[in-house]
Amino acid sequence: MTEKKFVVVIPARGGSKGVKDKNIKSLDGFPLIYYSINVAKQLKLIEEYIITTDSEKIIKTSLRYCNKKNIIKRPKKYANDNSKDIDYVKHLISNFKKKKKKLPFGWVILRPTTPLRDFKVVDKSIKYLINNTEASSLISVHEISETPAKMFGVTGKYLHGLSPFDPRKEYYTLPRQAFPPAYVGNGYVDIVLTKNILKNDFYGERMLSFTTPDTGEVDNENDFESLQIKLKSKNYNKYKINK
Repeated sequence: MTEKKFVVVIPARGGSKGVKDKNIKSLDGFPLIYYSINVAKQLKLIEEYIITTDSEKIIKTSLRYCNKKNIIKRPKKYANDNSKDIDYVKHLISNFKKKKKKLPFGWVILRPTTPLRDFKVVDKSIKYLINNTEASSLISVHEISETPAKMFGVTGKYLHGLSPFDPRKEYYTLPRQAFPPAYVGNGYVDIVLTKNILKNDFYGERMLSFTTPDTGEVDNENDFESLQIKLKSKNYNKYKINK
């Protein structure tokens, strides 16, 4: 175990606009949150894992796969549509302080909405952050095929480019190869540092890029169908776990 301690956070609020009770909706016979718990229990480089939720339904479901000590009830004010990620991490830090528990160096965030992870990849991300001492955080990303520089915005009824700092005339007509690769965060794993959270920063200015496969995220009902197909076609580790 590294001297720099890490705690996994599984943020699972009850409210969901796109899919009702999304975090506990069944995927291949298991509630969505199960997949993140399963990965957390297999990680080698963490001290513990914590589910932070405002929902009694999610607590009841999670207790089928973990112990009560692994769940912290989050106040509703940190679990509404306008709540920020930093809110639930600050709440965890406050909880640790009240219990006089030593604060970890970093918090490894496993969002239930990206369920199909490999725990070895997550462990690798922790090692990568440890070895890059100047980084303020780590964000998992994958490359996207279409650069945002070729997209348009609309003002009134007219289109305009979305990269006003690009000096090239009608840059949005240029081929994709004329732009640098573009990446999008995918929720596979994020790691934030306690020292930055205490300064009211979440990611900080030196966000370490960590490329992972695009395993799919859940935003709507169709995403569940896509993930079901992936589960059938690939050998994801989803065996039953003990508490």
